[in-house]
Amino acid sequence: MIPLFHINQYIIDTSKFSHMLHGLEQELEGRFAEYVGAKYACAANSATSLITLAVRRYMPSSQQKVCLPSIIPSVVPNAVLNGCAGIEWKDDINWVGSAYPLFETSRVRIIDSAQQVDHNQYHNYEYKDLAIYSFYPTKPVGGMDGGMIVGNNKEEIDWFRTAVHNGMSQENESWKRKLQFPGWKMHMNSSQAYVILKNLNRYQDKCCRLDKIRDKYNDAFNKLNISRHLYRINVNNRDEFINSMRNLGISTGIHYRAAHEENIYNLGEGTGEDWGMSLEQSKRESKTTVSIPFNEHLKDDEVDYIIKCVGELQK
Repeated sequence: MIPLFHINQYIIDTSKFSHMLHGLEQELEGRFAEYVGAKYACAANSATSLITLAVRRYMPSSQQKVCLPSIIPSVVPNAVLNGCAGIEWKDDINWVGSAYPLFETSRVRIIDSAQQVDHNQYHNYEYKDLAIYSFYPTKPVGGMDGGMIVGNNKEEIDWFRTAVHNGMSQENESWKRKLQFPGWKMHMNSSQAYVILKNLNRYQDKCCRLDKIRDKYNDAFNKLNISRHLYRINVNNRDEFINSMRNLGISTGIHYRAAHEENIYNLGEGTGEDWGMSLEQSKRESKTTVSIPFNEHLKDDEVDYIIKCVGELQK
């Protein structure tokens, strides 16, 4: 079966860690901040945790609403609600696979870049911007999950570092640390950092291969996809298409269904249409979007085979 994603496998020798829960994340913070072009970074156990903390810090009221694309993984609206803010929906289907502004206040702009990691990416941002990245296994720089928030404002990044370490100050000796505020146990551990560092070392070669595959897909399907995370197409009968591709030995996936149609997110207020918003693109995309295999280990003949099968099934 041709896989949708590729996940690198590593053997981890934990005896080389100075501490099972801490140590390597500091090296990763420095390396990752340098790669994306930011001055400071804070690692956490997941990007979802960082989104939740960002909402709690900058929009801590259910009266304040984060406007989200409806075509989005549920972890994002979950994090917004758990961060105590409300949700509004927008009809944006083009962000998938790229960074997008999650919310903005007079103090900060939070950018969700869970699906995009580019060299010197932060050079395109402003001083008030904080960008959140994901190291979920299938993301561009995968790992054993994990997240990173980067920026050029040291005070803000230091707050997140304290928050994910139980609200404690950051002296090297744990017995010297003082409680600054009631924080959370959301820090990254050394095993997570180890795998992410390994994959970061391979990332440029991965990008080169993905770009070649993406260009070949774009030519075949007459698309302008720029993502290094997902390659999506739209089909008429999705269930039939997915089953046919599986029978041909090709894995596919759905990224993503329309979140505004989930009753749990409506909270008694109705769907986006009930609020006077048109979400027709999202509703249509929710029924037709399919992701095809897009990973750096695809061989040229496999890419050709995928293109051939998609073409024949779409006739």
